[in-house]
Amino acid sequence: MGNSNELAYSTIGTNGLISMIVSLICIALAWWALQGLKLDLWIRHAKSAQGRMLHLFLAIILGHFVAKFLLEYITWSQMLKLMF
Repeated sequence: MGNSNELAYSTIGTNGLISMIVSLICIALAWWALQGLKLDLWIRHAKSAQGRMLHLFLAIILGHFVAKFLLEYITWSQMLKLMF
């Protein structure tokens, strides 16, 4: 019984690590993609600390949703093999 618990903990830990890595990659990609967005159309001082903080928050929000979609898609594709 100890081996099955260790395997479960290892699997959960691996899934957590993969989720964190995918999330950070997606946030970095969102940050990069947002570099082309002209925030000065909506913000008075886009290069100020507040403008950069908004840029960071937008990257985190966008990256989170993209990572969530990717991780769910992977989970769904793994569930498909249970159909057959």
